Amino acid sequence: MTEDRLDRIDDYLSSDDSPENSMSLSDLDGFIHGLLCSPEPVPAIVWLSIALGDDLGIMPAEVINDITDQYMEVALGLSRPNTSPEPIFWEDTKGNVIAMDWCEGFMEAVKLAPETWLQLSNSCEHSHLMAPIVAHMFDVQGNSLLSIPNDRLNE
Repeated sequence: MTEDRLDRIDDYLSSDDSPENSMSLSDLDGFIHGLLCSPEPVPAIVWLSIALGDDLGIMPAEVINDITDQYMEVALGLSRPNTSPEPIFWEDTKGNVIAMDWCEGFMEAVKLAPETWLQLSNSCEHSHLMAPIVAHMFDVQGNSLLSIPNDRLNE
């Protein structure tokens, strides 16, 4: 069921029917994870509008249902003890993982409550949790924000 749902979401988001500024599947997954980790709740009407990039009134109900079901499944997965998140990353033709889109989606969620996230990331207890995400963020020249060489990002 999950694979079918993910395929339907991906098919819609990568189709000409989706709004031009909607997220890709990997971005959306990172965004959902960021929303669920957020210190502040974000109403569904707000985050769905950001993810889909358009007026929800014209979105196919099946798409909204699939995305909210995916949100609930990720939430359930994150709430289970001793489980690790299973992010949706792209892979290039050589099999290298491309985490940047997922990380960008996560950071879109962070932008919804930047002051609260800053307090969390500045704490000694939680600051290390953001490092892998920020490591995959790049400036406009394509350089890692943490000055990590591209060939070492997989490490």
